[in-house]
Amino acid sequence: MPLKKTFIVSGAQTKFGALEGVTFREMLAEAVDKATIQAGVPKKEIQAVFLGTFNPEMLIHQGHTAPLLLDYAGLRGLPATRHEAACASGAVALRAGIMAIESGLYDTVLVGGVEKMTSVSTNKVTEALAAAADDEFESGVGLTFPGVFALAAVAHMNRYGTTQEDMALVAVKAHKNAASNPLAQFQKEITLEKAMTPKFVAWPLKLFDCSPISDGAAALVLSSDKKAKQYTDTPVKIVGSGQASASMNLSGRSDLTSFEASVAASRSAYKMANLTPKDIDFAVVHDCFTIAEIIATEDIGFFKPGEGAKAVREGITAKDGAKPINPTGGLKAVGHPVGATGVKQAVEVYKELIGAAGANQVPKHNIGLMHNFGGTGATCVVNIMRRADA
Repeated sequence: MPLKKTFIVSGAQTKFGALEGVTFREMLAEAVDKATIQAGVPKKEIQAVFLGTFNPEMLIHQGHTAPLLLDYAGLRGLPATRHEAACASGAVALRAGIMAIESGLYDTVLVGGVEKMTSVSTNKVTEALAAAADDEFESGVGLTFPGVFALAAVAHMNRYGTTQEDMALVAVKAHKNAASNPLAQFQKEITLEKAMTPKFVAWPLKLFDCSPISDGAAALVLSSDKKAKQYTDTPVKIVGSGQASASMNLSGRSDLTSFEASVAASRSAYKMANLTPKDIDFAVVHDCFTIAEIIATEDIGFFKPGEGAKAVREGITAKDGAKPINPTGGLKAVGHPVGATGVKQAVEVYKELIGAAGANQVPKHNIGLMHNFGGTGATCVVNIMRRADA
């Protein structure tokens, strides 16, 4: 069933990175203020809130986060729901907001995402992230996410000839784009030689193939077609939304070179929007590891299986290429505060579509796509958005 009346009227994010001295609740409050007060959307008109956050119980010893976050953000009393789907928590919260508008229950809602990850040791973060994997079959016996994606990389290399240099080129592109993004965790370009430095995390993935540990928050205001134009002259319509799931562990899958939930979610979104991959001008995809970006661009149908790396080599996925991918730097260089990522991706697409991405603006920006997945693609959400006048 096609989406009929959900628009993004405002979106904002905090800076991502190791934000010392800034708390979990303060980050979300900052993003909410930017997305409401600074954008001219009165908080009093927000009717409900949907929040994405992954594992604050382990990262900051805090549960029951929805009312806590709302209270501090000046939204006390509203119905608030926390959504958890590992790295896809933010996009799942966004899906809930979309359904709330489409159902007619609300006219204006807020979607937020936040994670505080740098207050504990790297070992503790690794343990917290491992909760998104299958404990009995994978994480409990020592297989962490770098190891899982390393297996996917090896499978892709063996089947299609993808190389370590191809993956390094994804990192170079990400850091080049993030260098002009003031909200990115890393704002410095890197050379291919540096990206190829053999500091292996899990062979063949090196240090620069991996997204960082990050803090940050993002927020969106969604409104119905009845209200959107009251807030902005440049609303962005969400025209397609798909969500799918897959086996939590790799032993339940027949193919490691593709993530079936990404394929299914994107097909659902395309069908709902009555669009094809050729119609999409740019995409923001889940690049928790460089190989994940290559596979994602194939799974969403931008390139045939095995041709994602070639597209990187030929500059097709560059900011000024024919199919820009992650023009602001992606998770790889902007950062990956898990619960915030999916909402931040939607903010990026929104900013690009309204021509407000500054130095990271892509030339053609009528229709954009965001792809956010959790764990090893056990949950995937794909949303397609277009300018209201496009």
